[in-house]
Amino acid sequence: MKRIQLSIILLMIIFTGCENILDLRPKDKLDGIAMFSDPEGVKLYMANLYSQLPIEDFNYRRDGFNGWIGENMYLSMFTEEATHSEYSAFLDPNNLLWWEDGYSLIRDVNLLDNVIPTLNVSDQQRNSMIGEVAFIKAYAYYYLVKLYGGVPIIDELQEYTGDADDLKVPRSTEKDTWDYVLRQCDIAARNLPSVWAGGERRATKWVAYALKSRAALHAASIAKYGERAAMSGEAVTKLLVGIDKSYADYYYEETIKACRAIMDSSSFTLYKENPANANEAAENYRKLFEFPQNATDEVIFIKGYTLPGSGHDNETTFNPAQTANGWPHPGRMCPNLELIDQYESYTYPGSSAPIQTSTAPNDLTDYSGFNVNKAYHRYDNPYEIFKNKDARLWGTVILPGTQWKGVDIIIQAGLIKPDGTAQILTGDPFTYNGKTYYTYGAANNTGYSGFNLERGNYTRTGFGFKKFLDSATPVVYGYRQGLVDYIDFRFAEILLNYAEAVVESNYMKDDAQNQAYIALNRIRHRAAHTVNIPLTIQNVQRERLVELAFENKRFWDLIRRREFHTLFHSKKRHALQPILDLRVTPAKYIFVRSEIQNSWPATFYEQQYYRPIPGIGSNDLIQNPQY
Repeated sequence: MKRIQLSIILLMIIFTGCENILDLRPKDKLDGIAMFSDPEGVKLYMANLYSQLPIEDFNYRRDGFNGWIGENMYLSMFTEEATHSEYSAFLDPNNLLWWEDGYSLIRDVNLLDNVIPTLNVSDQQRNSMIGEVAFIKAYAYYYLVKLYGGVPIIDELQEYTGDADDLKVPRSTEKDTWDYVLRQCDIAARNLPSVWAGGERRATKWVAYALKSRAALHAASIAKYGERAAMSGEAVTKLLVGIDKSYADYYYEETIKACRAIMDSSSFTLYKENPANANEAAENYRKLFEFPQNATDEVIFIKGYTLPGSGHDNETTFNPAQTANGWPHPGRMCPNLELIDQYESYTYPGSSAPIQTSTAPNDLTDYSGFNVNKAYHRYDNPYEIFKNKDARLWGTVILPGTQWKGVDIIIQAGLIKPDGTAQILTGDPFTYNGKTYYTYGAANNTGYSGFNLERGNYTRTGFGFKKFLDSATPVVYGYRQGLVDYIDFRFAEILLNYAEAVVESNYMKDDAQNQAYIALNRIRHRAAHTVNIPLTIQNVQRERLVELAFENKRFWDLIRRREFHTLFHSKKRHALQPILDLRVTPAKYIFVRSEIQNSWPATFYEQQYYRPIPGIGSNDLIQNPQY
């Protein structure tokens, strides 16, 4: 089985009756040996380690893993991908912290690593354990280094001898930390099986290569683009943050090798790679995320959820207001117009296709609101304006007037009266020719899904959210009821990592330029594109944005490529307002590009490329720049 899912491992904890297993903290080697003398103890302990992996799943928010369930601000809400329906806060130094938990996991995995040579197991079992330990170390340090830069590398179990200073380990350079991650990935790949003979859903060599490709690409980008964000201070001069640009090609080549190991294995491909048309492509793409357990040809690593109450909040917080089924806080994820504009049109392939709302020459830059003198394009229904847009848009976003869970989703920002008077985002019901019309498209607040600011339950951008959601099951009232699995690694990302590494480094060996061109266009063909596009950095980055939207990739792409502070400098994000135009008979829809209501500009500061190191008063570590 190619799919790797953590839910089975977590179930071992839930059903063994060992209620305190996740809090178990053996303090020395003897305790560890006693625990690991029983094979079931080894399994339980391994489950503990997997449960601590810093997988940025549906429960990952700006306040970290399993954070405050009320705010629900996800990484996509700090990029051009989306805006929260109610809150407009941006990142601050207290967000995305994982220091204490990270070193707690490292201590736990070092305990297991320390006793592996003493265990009475077969060579095959021992090698597999060595591989899993290396994979868990790689994942932990990968997450630490992308947050903090160079960190203390503790590769062996520490023993307290009476002097706390003996336990202090200085920060390694950022380069050395990335190199450690890649070495651990290599150890994992050498020792882990391609599949588990008993069908266990655990890390395999392909998962290790996938992690290596992601980590090496991150390091390569920092080396190549680090100068875009000038930093100074002791952490910089001692190379605790930043990588010399001379190492960029080395890390790109490591990315390429890891990707090719997966690509050349023939173990994975794209899910339903050859659709008959765009409609089929859209549904295939959507189902990939609703039913990842059925997409074993593409999915490399999954985190699963099995028990209501121990799942996630996607279903309750992301469903539109009309399908909330009584849940009081729906509609939180609002895709931005910036994202929608990036999707291609089948009519003009090869570039983004921003939404044209009128014939005005400044249409794409005019966010001043409705203008009675503008010649707006008119449409019979509110989704016609998106005709010929990339299938992945239709599989990712709930567009105005389309159906979700059998309901016609009404997203309307206002109406234009027959005399040209605009009634937008406010106003009483309006009766004309014996029919009553409403600002938001329906008479009561359970009959529409957009623009009313009441309780933050309605999209502020003109778009609802679809990706990852269960299309059939009614929303269940309560927290952590969602059970759709989270895909951590999939083959499409591997193809994009490969294409980016090849084009960024101009790598020429092994027919790489042609293979990267094919990889890029394979992904587009799965989205029903028939025209190939050239291999360029711009094309790869656009494909990453639309293919991996809302998968927590865009945030880190902006971090590693040092683009965040220029893209988000007093940046306002935007909405598309569908408006019913009663100046014509029958009434038609027009659209207005606008700023998102009740939001303020967002700024990403250069210091935020790294998180602050905690506890420097006692651990003697050097702080990151500007903290």
